[in-house]
Amino acid sequence: MQGILAKTKITLEMIKWEHSVFALPFALTAALLAAHGLPPLRTLGLILVAMVSARSCAMAFNRWADADYDATNPRTRMRAIPAGLLSRGFVLGFTIAAAAVFFLASAALNRLTLLLSPVVLAVLLGYSYLKRFTRWSHLGLGLALGIAPSAAWIAVRGSLDARIVVLTAAVMLWVGGFDVLYACQDYDHDRAEGLYSLPKSIGIPRAFLAARLMHFAMMALLVWFGLLFQFHAIGWTGIAVVALLLGYEHAIVSPRDLRRLNAAFFTMNGVISMLFLAFVAADIWF
Repeated sequence: MQGILAKTKITLEMIKWEHSVFALPFALTAALLAAHGLPPLRTLGLILVAMVSARSCAMAFNRWADADYDATNPRTRMRAIPAGLLSRGFVLGFTIAAAAVFFLASAALNRLTLLLSPVVLAVLLGYSYLKRFTRWSHLGLGLALGIAPSAAWIAVRGSLDARIVVLTAAVMLWVGGFDVLYACQDYDHDRAEGLYSLPKSIGIPRAFLAARLMHFAMMALLVWFGLLFQFHAIGWTGIAVVALLLGYEHAIVSPRDLRRLNAAFFTMNGVISMLFLAFVAADIWF
């Protein structure tokens, strides 16, 4: 029993399940807007199962696909596979099991979610290989999280509304911009291993500028999103709060000081997504 509990703890650490908070609030935002309030509890539960299983599948696959690179990177060499805590076979098996749960949840939602589920997994799993070929892999990660709002809308409505795609684009730029900043930590490793990233291609100072431009474009898209859904004062306040927190995140890191990058990338991004959901929910109900 102790061995099972220990392996479970290691697996949860490997997939960083707590970081589901990044995309999940945006998916719930879309679900609330699609339902004009709270969706049926069955639909809401299936959305949660689909999202958590899809993300778990993608994270496990990323650890499996990148194990050799992780072993040579000082920042990642203590991850589960290179540290010998989990075997490649176990991680691959976990990936397949999580994919199966995702397909079952998609099938239980509606026909379109089932039909699109292989496309979703292709995006989520394909991201792991983008850094071998293109400097724009950051936007691949952004898209992997950004499709959550569109997927949740389809889960509720059984069809796609072009308005929700604006939120998908905003989330893609939000995540992509911060992944550019995060990749600055691996500048030397990416050069040594022949991997692609924006910091490696254009240098860390210009990568910071690119991330800021992505986040400026993200805020423009959120304003458009608010107009499309006719936000009231509470919703616009939420967008303003997101802008302020993004500005704070960029203020605490610089090309010369990456020490607080984890605080910006993980802690504050979770706060941003949760606050955005709270303000939009309040705008809908009040």
